[in-house]
Amino acid sequence: MSSITTSKLGAVLTFLSRGRVVLAVWVLLAVIATSKQILKGNYNNYLIFKNSFWHAWEQKNLYAAYPAEYFDLFYYGPIFPVLMAPFAVLPDFLGGLLWQLANNLFLFYAISRLPLKHSRTIAVLWLVAHEALTAMFNFQINAGIAALVIMSLCLIREKKDFWAACLIMLGTFIKLYGIVGVAFFFFSRQKPTLVLSCIFWAMVFFGLPMLLFTPDFVLQSYQDWYTALAAKNQLNSTSIMQDISVMGMARRILQDPTLPNLPFLAAGLVLFFLPYLRISQYRHAAFQMMLLASVLLFVVLFSSGSESPTYVIAFTGVALWFMLQGRPIKPLYVGLMVFAFLLTSLSPSDLFPKVVREEFIKPFSLKALPCLLVWLAVTYDLLKTNFAQASAVAPDQEPATALPE
Repeated sequence: MSSITTSKLGAVLTFLSRGRVVLAVWVLLAVIATSKQILKGNYNNYLIFKNSFWHAWEQKNLYAAYPAEYFDLFYYGPIFPVLMAPFAVLPDFLGGLLWQLANNLFLFYAISRLPLKHSRTIAVLWLVAHEALTAMFNFQINAGIAALVIMSLCLIREKKDFWAACLIMLGTFIKLYGIVGVAFFFFSRQKPTLVLSCIFWAMVFFGLPMLLFTPDFVLQSYQDWYTALAAKNQLNSTSIMQDISVMGMARRILQDPTLPNLPFLAAGLVLFFLPYLRISQYRHAAFQMMLLASVLLFVVLFSSGSESPTYVIAFTGVALWFMLQGRPIKPLYVGLMVFAFLLTSLSPSDLFPKVVREEFIKPFSLKALPCLLVWLAVTYDLLKTNFAQASAVAPDQEPATALPE
């Protein structure tokens, strides 16, 4: 390679490593995804979210079918219409764009707060960008859910347990996924504060919708939410768009939709909790972030409600795991990362051969396969690695908020 070519390549890499450039790309992706989908009239999820506020305002059943307004059903907690209020009152394009930006820039910000070296933070953001785009084409909240989980760890690390509890409970009351933030309990240096704060915020988010809507309506909505989730769990195994999980993959490969979730969940929970036996590693930032990667993967892999846009949560865990590796990275791990990027991130897009996607990946829920293999690698690392000398972690200091630069 000539020195001129090398110089140009170096200039390109330097340009792409700037936080402002990555931020601009994330914003541009939101604008492109929103514009394309709204111009095509293909923004059903946003209509579900938007109308949840108006249905609550009019005290209509949040979880009933409204085929004249949208297809599918609403499955989020009664706090969700409150969050949608500022978007719902705007025209669809403006409200939809701001919704996309709120979710994805929150994830951008959360990743930038992790105690990684700058170059590795940038790499995580680039790796996650395409999966975030998949979520944006569907107007989903999953990027925001991932950000809530990440920020709960960041705030616990900063001894801001009161606000960490706020994010944990908010995520729980939105989609239940947020409850995984309690996985960071043992990293807290203010455990009583964290527990009491979780109780406080649970009461706040339980009661907050009652300030806009009537208490009777909200209490009924919680009952309806439970009923809707129970019914959805039964339906997930019958749709190739749902149950993209370890259980779903097994059910479809074995052609047995009656396979129960419990054996998979039990095995998964045993593996998930084994690293907690390594108490001496708790204090190391790299161990904490590797456990974060495990949490982000686990919550998607072992949920029968997982669908393709949900994988922005899991793939953030994949990218974080890869960037936590020491150098040189094991060839096996490089292969796993490439496999995950191709099969998990690219498979839903037009960049992937349609026949493979439609005939193999969707029918057998194979989008979950690379993430399962990565999660097993994460678990192995958590059990075997000495994180005291992790080279990926920034020096112990106040969390860097230098992005963008």
